[in-house]
Amino acid sequence: MDQEKKKYRTGLVCALSCSVLWGVLPVYWQALRPIESSVIIFYRIFLVGVVCFFAALKLFGMEAIKKPLRVKGAKLKYFIAGVLITANWSLYIWAVNADHVIQTCIGYYIEPLMVCVFGILFFKEKLTKHKLAAFLLACTGVVIVLLHFMEVPFIALGLATTFAVYAAIKKSVEVPALLSLLYETMFLSPAALAVVIYLEVTGRGALGVGQPYQYVMLLLVGCVTAVPLGLFAAAANKIPLVTLGILEYISPSISLVIGIFLLKEPFDLIQFLAFAVIWVGLIVFTLGEYRENKNAEIQQ
Repeated sequence: MDQEKKKYRTGLVCALSCSVLWGVLPVYWQALRPIESSVIIFYRIFLVGVVCFFAALKLFGMEAIKKPLRVKGAKLKYFIAGVLITANWSLYIWAVNADHVIQTCIGYYIEPLMVCVFGILFFKEKLTKHKLAAFLLACTGVVIVLLHFMEVPFIALGLATTFAVYAAIKKSVEVPALLSLLYETMFLSPAALAVVIYLEVTGRGALGVGQPYQYVMLLLVGCVTAVPLGLFAAAANKIPLVTLGILEYISPSISLVIGIFLLKEPFDLIQFLAFAVIWVGLIVFTLGEYRENKNAEIQQ
């Protein structure tokens, strides 16, 4: 029992650390200004691949790295997943540096609900009342934003959709998170390195516009990406997924506070109403998932 409690506490610490790190990342990306978002994105793709390769080599060895790639269709699946997660990262970094942190929060709030919808549509998962209610409330929140600004929140919907499709592809992949991220970036890393070299040689990269400390920060983006992912993977093995899912809402909540109070992005009463509707949906979703999980444990 003590061992189980220790395992749970460790998982809780990992999940909280992961959520806090993801939540404060907008400050990190904005600290890289005036380096262009596109430059940051190409550095990130390449350096994540490098960090994951050496970490995987240390933890698993070369043969274990190669083995999953021999499965028929695996390379194409990882390539598509890599394109999707890169699109998600790219949209997120661009949005943060274009002062749209609050809209990224909307995207990451509705993302788990979108994942549920994909599960129902493509994997025949059960449509429960709480999932349907949560999804409809999230849609209502998006409609409020749409009517208020008279424009579709493309950033929020783009973040949620790309990650939901990515999650659907990942559902059929059973490899450690580190290896999965390595495979998703290894196909894009050579092209990203070529672009980085071209940008730096032509004076349009980071060296020409950034300060020395910013370039050091830029070189750390691989670790900044891989460390929270590692914490997330560690947490997923130690605590219930329902608990993990609830704790993941801490991340966009921190980003929302940062967007309003630190980065001074506009946030009016209508936007608050939209968020409130989405929050109600998340509460309904969370309570429903918790009850389902409890019932499943009792039946076992």
